[in-house]
Amino acid sequence: MASQANLEKMQARQNFRNLWHTDLMGTIQADTRYCCFAFWCAPCASYLLRKRALYNDMSRYRCCAGYMPCSGRCGESRCPEFCLCTEVFLCFGNSVASTRFLLQDEFNIQTTKCDNCIIGFMFCLQQIACIFSIVAMIVGSDEIQEASQLLSCLADMVYCTVCACMQTQHKVEMDKRDGMFGPQPMAVPPLQQMSRIDQPFPPSVGYPGAGPQPAYGQPYGYPPPPPPQQAHGYPAAVYPPPSGYPR
Repeated sequence: MASQANLEKMQARQNFRNLWHTDLMGTIQADTRYCCFAFWCAPCASYLLRKRALYNDMSRYRCCAGYMPCSGRCGESRCPEFCLCTEVFLCFGNSVASTRFLLQDEFNIQTTKCDNCIIGFMFCLQQIACIFSIVAMIVGSDEIQEASQLLSCLADMVYCTVCACMQTQHKVEMDKRDGMFGPQPMAVPPLQQMSRIDQPFPPSVGYPGAGPQPAYGQPYGYPPPPPPQQAHGYPAAVYPPPSGYPR
C-alpha cells in the first residue's frame, strides 16, 4: 500500500504547475554562501533543511520523510533528532531527495526539464563509473583501472556539486515560504521641480544640461517680457507716419 501511494505521488508530481524559486543553474548566484556551506558540510545542511521543512516540529519526523520502506519502522518517535542524524550521514542521498519530495508535495512544485537533465546526468555518470570499476576489476588492466579511478573522482565531484545546488534550491524555496524575501521597499522618487508662474522659463526636468527651448510667440501662463529700457534723459523716438512719404 505504501509503495502504491508513493508511486501515485510520483505520477502526481508530473502535473504540478508551480516552479522552484530558482533553478539548479541559478542557485550559486542566488545564495553563494549557503551553496558553499552545503558543499563542504552537506550532512549538516541536510539536517537543518529537513528540520526547517518540518517547521521545526520534530514530532512530524519520519525516516526519509515517509518515502522509503523503512519509514516509520526505525523508532523515530522516540528519538527523532538522533534518527535524523543517522539518516543524513548514512543515507545522505535519500535525505536530500526526501526533503525535495516533501517540498514538492507541499507546494505543488515541478522540476524543470533542465533540472531533470542535470540530475539524470549525475546518476548516469555514477552508473558509468561503477561499470568502469567492475570492468577494471575483471580485466586487471592498469590503464582501465586508472581511467576508472579518474571517472569515479569526476562522478563524485559532480554528485557533491549537484547535491549542494539542490540543497541551496530547497533553502531558497523555504526562504520564500517563510516570507524572508518580502515586498521590495519603495524607492524615494527623485526631486522634481514644478513650473511656477514667476519663473521665466520652465525647468528642464529629466534632461540634465538641456536649457529652455525657445518658443514661437509668448508661452501660455508666463508674463510678457518687460518693455525696452529708455536712455535716461532722452525722449522716446517718434517717427512720422508713413502717409507723408511719396509713393
